Amino acid sequence: MRYALGLEYDGCAFLGWQIQRQQPTVQGCVEKALARVANHAARVTVCGRTDTGVHALGQVAHFDSDAQRSERSWILGLNSNLPKGISVLWIRPVDDEFHARFSAFSRTYRYLILNRWIRPALDAGRKSWCRKPLDADKMHDAAQLLLGEHDFTSFRAAACQARHALREIQQISVQRSADTVSLEVTANGFLYHMVRNIAGSLIRVGLGEAPPQWLGDVLGKQDRALAAPTAAPEGLYFVRARYAAQYDFPYAN
Repeated sequence: MRYALGLEYDGCAFLGWQIQRQQPTVQGCVEKALARVANHAARVTVCGRTDTGVHALGQVAHFDSDAQRSERSWILGLNSNLPKGISVLWIRPVDDEFHARFSAFSRTYRYLILNRWIRPALDAGRKSWCRKPLDADKMHDAAQLLLGEHDFTSFRAAACQARHALREIQQISVQRSADTVSLEVTANGFLYHMVRNIAGSLIRVGLGEAPPQWLGDVLGKQDRALAAPTAAPEGLYFVRARYAAQYDFPYAN
């Protein structure tokens, strides 16, 4: 039987999602806990792999198991075997055609920037930091130039292995709340470091180093060298993925 599950995790404590020689990773911890609860090894496939320092509010993954457990038993068993930085939020049986990555029709990321001249203490690792004032309204105006389907080569990392750079941004906004500037973007898919590269370029606009229209020009040139440096991983969150209504998954806010 195939199961889908929702996860939240603190990326500060892990070397990204994907299993590697260096430890710990989120995938490694989840699969270790799953082996104990299901009494067999199982590979966990995730909707969107995250890098070191990147967090998740509503990550989605799936695994296959013949073990029979109630949702409560799965959650309690897994969470009792997971480190404090990871929690399973929900789990559902799904059909065998479900795939956490390929069945998702949209994904949402959020990037949080603490915008004040004093360095963060409580928010360190959970928000990036920009000491100079940012104009969130100009950042929002610039971000609207990215809406729709485009070739996002200008915001694609050199190590990206995607076959092409065409992606559709369905919603993007920049808002300020007190000292925090928040970028939220929903798309049908993302390229490697795409959100952080967009955030870096929006920060340049917010600082007044480039006008909003500059972002549209960078997008059209399809040249990564023209965009701003990649923003720090701190402050990036995988918020949610959306699937067909038949699955009736809970969604993070």
